[in-house]
Amino acid sequence: MTDLSFKQELLAFCIQLKVANVENLKAAMNDAQQSAIDYGSPKDRYDSFRTQMLAKRDMFAQQMQVAKAELQLLHKIDTEKPINKVGFGALVFLPDQVVFIASGLGKVEFKGRIYYVVSLQVPLSQAMKDMKKGDVIDFRGKKMEILDLY
Repeated sequence: MTDLSFKQELLAFCIQLKVANVENLKAAMNDAQQSAIDYGSPKDRYDSFRTQMLAKRDMFAQQMQVAKAELQLLHKIDTEKPINKVGFGALVFLPDQVVFIASGLGKVEFKGRIYYVVSLQVPLSQAMKDMKKGDVIDFRGKKMEILDLY
């Protein structure tokens, strides 16, 4: 379970989740655009439905751009490269959780186990940054040993 092929499978699963996220955002953006088109021009000066739909479309477009950027980051992870310290692309085994430092997907269930897929910017990732297997981190008053690292 802790070999590099497993890390490749987990990464592929994360990429699938992010692709689905991008597709959902694109569909929501298109729905908002279509609603604005179908509605037509405002009926009077207090009618803001069309403006709201266009603002919604723009919001989804911004979210989609962020999701695409995160997807590109996921594609940059080299699962063949050995990891000897915590950083981007590391799969970190702690006593009570497994953290994959890749993208902000959050809590993910994969092959019957929970993984936390987080970005390098989250506080836990920052606390572990550049640490090695066997190092002990003190995070929010709790000491945790890095049991393994891939």
